[in-house]
Amino acid sequence: MADSIHVKLPDGSVKEVPKGTTALDIAKSISPRLADAALVAKIEDYGFDSENPDHAAIAKAGTVPPVLTDKSKLIDLTYSLKKDAKLRLLTDKDPEALEVYRHSSAHLLAAAVLELFPETKLGHGPPTESGFFYDFYRPTPFTAEDLEKIEKKMQELVQQNIPYAREFLPRDQGLAEFKKEGDFMKCHFIEQFTKPDEKISIYRTGKFTDFCRGPHIPSTGKIKAFKLFNVAGAYWLGDEKNQQLQRIYGTSFFSKKDLDAHLQQMEEAKKRDHRVLGQQLDLFSIQELAGPGLIFWHPKGGIIRKEMEDWMREEYLKRGYSLVYTPHVARRQLFFTSGHEGYYSQNMFDAMELDDAEYRLKPMNCPGHILIYKDSLKSYRDLPVRLGELGTVYRYERSGVMHGLLRVRGFTQDDSHIFCTPEQVEGEITGCLDFALDVLKDFGFDQFQTELSTWNPDDRKNFVGSEEQWLHATESLEKVLKGKNIEYKTMPGEAAFYGPKIDIKLVDAIGRLWQLSTVQVDFNLPQRFGLEYVAEDGSRKQPVMVHRALFGSVERFFGVLIEHYAGAFPVWLSPVQVAMIPISERHADYANQVADQLKAAGVRVHVDARNEKMNAKIREHAMQKIPFLLVVGDKEAEAGKVNVRTRGKEKTDDMDAAEFVEKIKKLIAEKSPTL
Repeated sequence: MADSIHVKLPDGSVKEVPKGTTALDIAKSISPRLADAALVAKIEDYGFDSENPDHAAIAKAGTVPPVLTDKSKLIDLTYSLKKDAKLRLLTDKDPEALEVYRHSSAHLLAAAVLELFPETKLGHGPPTESGFFYDFYRPTPFTAEDLEKIEKKMQELVQQNIPYAREFLPRDQGLAEFKKEGDFMKCHFIEQFTKPDEKISIYRTGKFTDFCRGPHIPSTGKIKAFKLFNVAGAYWLGDEKNQQLQRIYGTSFFSKKDLDAHLQQMEEAKKRDHRVLGQQLDLFSIQELAGPGLIFWHPKGGIIRKEMEDWMREEYLKRGYSLVYTPHVARRQLFFTSGHEGYYSQNMFDAMELDDAEYRLKPMNCPGHILIYKDSLKSYRDLPVRLGELGTVYRYERSGVMHGLLRVRGFTQDDSHIFCTPEQVEGEITGCLDFALDVLKDFGFDQFQTELSTWNPDDRKNFVGSEEQWLHATESLEKVLKGKNIEYKTMPGEAAFYGPKIDIKLVDAIGRLWQLSTVQVDFNLPQRFGLEYVAEDGSRKQPVMVHRALFGSVERFFGVLIEHYAGAFPVWLSPVQVAMIPISERHADYANQVADQLKAAGVRVHVDARNEKMNAKIREHAMQKIPFLLVVGDKEAEAGKVNVRTRGKEKTDDMDAAEFVEKIKKLIAEKSPTL
């Protein structure tokens, strides 16, 4: 057929259709139900297919179509297909469609805001992991009542089933339209991200027009369930010197059932907010006088930190790591050599001018570990060299993104760097992955998701190292994951510039994902620092470097622990493991005797001998989520027993004091996540 193209479907069938056929046309040709359910499509270029008769005929004629590629993109259903392609129609069963659905929900929000407040100027409105937001410039603050009006207007626009219509305009025409409306932010985006001679992509949704590359779902009527949450401040381009914007947050789901489940999870998350529990349980604080993003660990939080760090250091030594310590500051030249001055300076604190040079607070521990490795020449017999440090680093996070313990300016990483031969990489990755899984197990997480981030060979300027190095490292990571039967999602183009990586995201008690552990292969730093080892044949070779952080940071991991356990830590992590509560003052001596037995067994115990009512003391310590409250009176003192109140249980138990000591010793030794 002249001017025809071949469209290959997921079931392997191939349709020959005229050029310009849309994804929606394809859906309609399959079934009306699919056409109605489809939200967006995914296309992928494809070439010669020996199972395709048309391609076989072309091959016989001596003309072979382009080779198969892995370039894929999401498209509107109205997108005109101009060349051979693989096509997949996405519905509400596809996670990728949810991201597009939420992007369209952000446009719905913007359209509603313009209907109600036409003086508003528009920023951008991307989807997020859990919803969407849109930035607006409007001198008058949005109120809670305004959000209700906006939600109602969004519902009206859904009922109108307005198309998300895409147009292509000459750049000058698009700029003129946005300038006429005073949309300075849209003008900036067009000037920043398009070239003078190209056409720009515009989406119109009713009266709302946006500069946007899309794709979008077909119409507003496809949006079934959404909710607006709150308004927050944001600065234009993230710069405190620019105009302050208002950012409206919301979320949307394919069904009301899914939305309700998410809202319920959010309510539970509020109860677990580590910032609130951190204050209630007296774990940590952020002091205004000292500055934002800097954590003050209080005595109880300090105990938990000690347990975390002790666990990590003991594991370092068991697994053949050497403990090292590096300075918090270094000459700026070190970071020129490492590349941080070129790639990362915007996230570093300003340089300090001292007598002999400019110095920087370190944003990473890796340059220091490299200097330790380089201090003496290593033989192949010395490798692998595993250096581990709980090292504090400093990064200049913008004020708008800091969040309790989870996003801070000063934090401690459980940072390790392994220097090994190429042949040892696979074994070292296996060891790192085993280590990461043990972190999850011992700290009480039984679910996780894994991602393998790889490079984009077509974008060489953003990645260092040879193709051979990338292939070897990626194959090693893949082989380890497959060998351990760990399911993983490949993230093309998401690797660090210096090498591929494995990211492990744990799932907490209420189903939220947290990015923590990472294992990264690095070709860049060994080359930049001229690292060497003496090979078996006497030649000098460059080692491979593996970066490995399992807590991610002590602060962030602590924040996740607080929220996962809702402050009710397992016994081994609890800052106070037992509270002794004598019924009256005359029972204090016996309470102290039992406490001495517990202390001798390594248990953290507090004796509350205050002249207060017993029930008031029980309530107070229960609010502090202490695992065990031991009440003692005449009966217990005479029998050498304790009355045990276990956190989370209504029924109390009478137990010999010595028996209780053995029980809690076992719980601590086993690091049991539950009582």
